Amino acid sequence: MNILFAASEVAPFIKTGGLADVAGSLPTALAKEGHTVKVILPLYESIGPAWRDQMTFLKYFYVNLAWRTPYCGVFELEKDGVTYWFLDNEYYFRRSQIYGHYDDGERFGFFSKAILETPCQLDWYPDVIHCNDWQTALVPIYLIEERWRHPQLENARTVFTIHNIEYQGRYGKQTMQDLFGLDNSYFNPKMLEYHDDVNLMKGAIYASDWITTVSPTYADELHYSFYGHGLEGVISECGGKISGILNGIDTQLYDPSKDDKLPKKFSPKSLAGKKLCKEELQKTVGLNVDPRVPIIACVSRLVSHKGFDLVNAVLHDIMRMDLQMVVLGTGDWAFEEAFRQAAGQYPGRFSAQIMYSAQLSSLIYAGADLFLMPSIAEPCGLSQMIAMRYGTLPVVRETGGLKDSVKPYNYVTGEGTGFTFADVNAHDMLHVLESAVGLYYDYPKEFKKLQVNAMTADFSWNVSANAYLDIYHRLTGK
Repeated sequence: MNILFAASEVAPFIKTGGLADVAGSLPTALAKEGHTVKVILPLYESIGPAWRDQMTFLKYFYVNLAWRTPYCGVFELEKDGVTYWFLDNEYYFRRSQIYGHYDDGERFGFFSKAILETPCQLDWYPDVIHCNDWQTALVPIYLIEERWRHPQLENARTVFTIHNIEYQGRYGKQTMQDLFGLDNSYFNPKMLEYHDDVNLMKGAIYASDWITTVSPTYADELHYSFYGHGLEGVISECGGKISGILNGIDTQLYDPSKDDKLPKKFSPKSLAGKKLCKEELQKTVGLNVDPRVPIIACVSRLVSHKGFDLVNAVLHDIMRMDLQMVVLGTGDWAFEEAFRQAAGQYPGRFSAQIMYSAQLSSLIYAGADLFLMPSIAEPCGLSQMIAMRYGTLPVVRETGGLKDSVKPYNYVTGEGTGFTFADVNAHDMLHVLESAVGLYYDYPKEFKKLQVNAMTADFSWNVSANAYLDIYHRLTGK
């Protein structure tokens, strides 16, 4: 099967969030199953010479986008059995940031048109075009007409994955013809019209052959206004073609037995190295070096929807327990300042690392004992899976992928991979934290067994890739 995977960011070339991790790992897993997979993405300025030196220029052409005919160059790179097509246009993509520009609608309208034009120019016939989030939402809409103009697209089927429904690509209705080059007939309630605006994600939901989200629970949650951000009615109407598939992680990259960034490697069979990682973490972030005390960690953007209102509300109650805490991340000033003040109030016991550091995050995953992730909404989440791989037990709210990936500890059977709470309630979170800390102190053997359970849980892309392939097979008959 020929699969064209379209995304606005792809690890390891360019990354701002979880979409890049999915786009970097899922195609490789699909290729390992014997399929021909090509990934298409913009050639951003920040994709450096180390990658550019490995690229081969294939050809250039001009894209028809409303009244414009902008240039598009295609560069190719092969890696791990996957072919990557980088689309070059310096006017649109030679910028310091990949999102947040006044003309993002035009930039990704060009990208979407070029996604369809590229296989035609290279005479390649995709069976499935897999699009991701609003930046590629125009692809299934453009395909309605383009498939009849190009034999390469005639039999292509579209899958659209919603990674975060909060970002929908909403623009004024005057953009229909002038910006996106679409006839006004597309401006109707069953396509792009949304409260007298254009909503690209809404159009993609209607136009695509199948819709997926990044976890089964998130697929269910999107039917409700609290999570659907205004599109819950559209989701419910199209519910017959929506599936939730839990993301995986790169289990080769996140492997404490092979991670050279750690001061000492460890595995489920031998956790001794984790104690040395804990000691190094305490030294690095200014906590008292004490192997006896548990460390609670947060690695996140410090914003309300990540649950930090809950953390802030009971922070001093948490610190009344015999524990240490480290927070790594940036975000809203109020949370940053609250954690800075906590670091001053609890020296040696609370560390506020208000920054982003990949190196430090790895050490935190490896050295902490508990990982707090009380998100109000979390489509999938990767941090909880990474933490589990490193034997750091997650404490999460039961939402989205957190509910699907963390199995709550059963005090009777000893089963589970972490600790969970259901309601958006700070004291419920505090109660679960107290239980987790109590297990750490009072039942160390059971706590260690829980760590082994978490480390050996299967979060590889194999299961997820096969679920996507099932959808592809149903759509194409191949």
